[in-house]
Amino acid sequence: MRDHSRSGGRFGPIEWATTGRPRPGEQACGDQTIAVQIEHDGALFGVMDGLGHGPAAETAALTALHVLSDARDERLEVLIQLCHRVLAGTRGVAMTLARIDFPASKLTWTGVGNVTANLVAKAIGGAQIRSSLRLTAGIVGYRIPEITPAKLVTTRAGDLLVIASDGIADDHLDHIDFSASAATIAEQILVKHAKNTDDAMVLAARHRGIST
Repeated sequence: MRDHSRSGGRFGPIEWATTGRPRPGEQACGDQTIAVQIEHDGALFGVMDGLGHGPAAETAALTALHVLSDARDERLEVLIQLCHRVLAGTRGVAMTLARIDFPASKLTWTGVGNVTANLVAKAIGGAQIRSSLRLTAGIVGYRIPEITPAKLVTTRAGDLLVIASDGIADDHLDHIDFSASAATIAEQILVKHAKNTDDAMVLAARHRGIST
């Protein structure tokens, strides 16, 4: 079985990391991530979950990744529409995207399907969910609803954005170690909460408060 995939880095004030793995016993992973800087004042993050698992799911997710990389400067609503057009004839994907504007301390996000996204803050006794993305039912590449404008959320130092495919169990925000790095948080979520029946992927992005 292929080892976990990992990546990470820093964009402005945002420390980010992703980690994932295919369904146990398989090589192809239908869950993919995007993490790219947009010029010098923002970043685009996202998780794409190809329907099902295996090579066909991986192809759909990687196709979406290439579209997003090439068109990263477009609005989130436009990015989903572009992916929907290009993914016609593939398995299709569930997709959640988030764009962080560094100077304005704003997060915009939108999603189609069942890739969850939460903005989490440290609180007494654990983590407090500051905001959760309301997902819209559909499959990008097959059938999507009319895309509503992406929702806007204010971000602040210490906030942690977590985007997870449905191969990660719903209780994955329990017992987050806020003293850990984004890479460690992502790895802990994967190890503790990945389901054995599906591909799994998680992206963690921490607002460190200062740019580097």
